[in-house]
Amino acid sequence: MDSMLLLHLMSYLYPEKIRAIYIDHQLQSLSASWGTFVSDQCAALNIPCIVEAVKVQAGNVEQQAREARYQAYLKHLKPNEILVLAHHQQDQAETLILRLLSGAGVQGLSAMKQVDVREQFTLWRPLLDISREQICQWAAQLDVHNIEDPSNLNTDYDRAWCRHELWPMLQNRYPKMQQALSRTSFLMHDADEILHDVLQQDLVFCGTAVELDLKKLAQLSTARQRQLLSAWMKGQDRYRPSFEMVERLLHEVIESKSDAQAALHWKQYYYVRYQQKIFRLSLDEYLTDKNQLDTLITTIQVQFNQSINVLSGQYYAEPAQIGLSASLLGKALNLVLRQGGEKIHLHGRVGRWPLKKAIQDAQIFPWQRHTIQILSIDNVMLGVFTPKGFWLAQSEYCEVGGWQPNLIS
Repeated sequence: MDSMLLLHLMSYLYPEKIRAIYIDHQLQSLSASWGTFVSDQCAALNIPCIVEAVKVQAGNVEQQAREARYQAYLKHLKPNEILVLAHHQQDQAETLILRLLSGAGVQGLSAMKQVDVREQFTLWRPLLDISREQICQWAAQLDVHNIEDPSNLNTDYDRAWCRHELWPMLQNRYPKMQQALSRTSFLMHDADEILHDVLQQDLVFCGTAVELDLKKLAQLSTARQRQLLSAWMKGQDRYRPSFEMVERLLHEVIESKSDAQAALHWKQYYYVRYQQKIFRLSLDEYLTDKNQLDTLITTIQVQFNQSINVLSGQYYAEPAQIGLSASLLGKALNLVLRQGGEKIHLHGRVGRWPLKKAIQDAQIFPWQRHTIQILSIDNVMLGVFTPKGFWLAQSEYCEVGGWQPNLIS
């Protein structure tokens, strides 16, 4: 009823400026005929209509149906269009109750926004402050026809259970419950905005989207630490991690011994500690097949104005005040991964150093060290490609006015 009322109201308010979409979840045998009903109603109102059948994946039916529905919306929304939905005041109150029972925080209890500007599209819920009773009266006055989905009566689904079993019992005790819960949701919106402002300040203070300084994090109160970690782990995702996952990050990674090499996997990222920082790494960064790389021995030929692509990045050979001899240009140069135990005489330093110590001093992260490659010719070390640039080695091929690889990306 609410969706069909919205369809009529929008046709009155914005004639010839709206389009309708019916999502057929294919969960009911009659769902295709419901699409025909919607199409006929749209035709009578002179509204273009799209009927989109979707496949609901296995798992939580309500959640998977919602995901399939929004993917279909994205498929058809044009730039600068607004998606208008018919959620009303009781929907808002039910959402708050269900999220409260799931252990949601401030953001979850703010429930649905009337105008929700997201990265991919904008949502508008014009009926969010309207009660279901008002909608029923309005629909009767306008003679709005609708079809009732029988799954809305199936109390195996959380929302239907909340609406048909929990709601009457609570409303009998608290007659103004719907308005009270709606007001609570509005207040939670304010609290969420304030919390967001504090979180942005804390993030700027403690680090970036990919790393946090643990010394600065420790200066915050325990509550602000927990909130910052939760928002930081969420990143660009829609939902925050559970309270238990944030606690695991605190206890298993941040509070672990500095040499423990602890890591926590959540969704598509790994969270690891290195010295006094915690990092968020993609799966590719953390799970590179190092065994495969161990066998990688290759040769390269270097020319000016040509890129040099190695494991640690992209380089260009450029003239340098002190660098490698021009006689090496165009020759086959060996490129091998470090095996451990190598020593290097870095240009400008006295004596030979263990390469491992040079890597530690440069603070190259452990998960990046497999990309370090040694450049050589005839068993003479010319230098080392690292994630922080090329290190020139002192050798017979060093000369004034030579060239060096310069890290571009």
